[in-house]
Amino acid sequence: MNTTVMTRTVAATLVALAISFGASTQALAHKVVAGAYASGDHIEGEIGFSDGSVAKNQPVDVLAEDGSKIGETKTGEDGTFTFKPTKPIVHIFHADMGGGHIANIRIEVADLPVDLAAAGAAGGGAAVGGGAAPAAAADATTAAASAATAVALSDAQKTLLLQAVSNEIKPLRKEIIALKEKDDLQSILGGIGYIAGLFGLWFYVSARRSQSKQTATMAQPSVSAQRTPKTA
Repeated sequence: MNTTVMTRTVAATLVALAISFGASTQALAHKVVAGAYASGDHIEGEIGFSDGSVAKNQPVDVLAEDGSKIGETKTGEDGTFTFKPTKPIVHIFHADMGGGHIANIRIEVADLPVDLAAAGAAGGGAAVGGGAAPAAAADATTAAASAATAVALSDAQKTLLLQAVSNEIKPLRKEIIALKEKDDLQSILGGIGYIAGLFGLWFYVSARRSQSKQTATMAQPSVSAQRTPKTA
């Protein structure tokens, strides 16, 4: 392989890398970012994109783990949605924004609002514990009642507390998502730089070998000429 062919090969490879990098960054800029969490007796979620835009007025289907539909909701102008679960089962929030942009948010039973999460845990304990489960459930109910009496928060106070916690969590979640997206972009840049560096090293070694061969070939006629005997 001569130097010209190697140069064309490396150039074509670098162009392909540049094109793939452009496609990757474009896909990254439109990556779906979605999340949800329990807030009081509701589940609050948000759907948007990594470029900062949100999915406005987007229908959201609420599915069970087996794929059956158990409800639906819709995002607002700010890309957020709320849903009040009524069963201690896994909830999957599915939204199809078109163009291959799909959000699937899975909420486990343990992550549901406190009452449903406790009911799910009690149900699981009953299935495993058999005859001992009723006594354990009764003890858990008594302990919960005692704790509720000790705290003695009014509904209004609970609402204000949950709202304050929710308001504090939102910016933290957005910062975490932004950091994850930044790490993804840095990983892509680092990978492309590593590949380009390997091609550059390969090109340098190949060029040196080709140059050495050419030098050796050019030196052979002069050596032969020196060994030719002189005629009288």
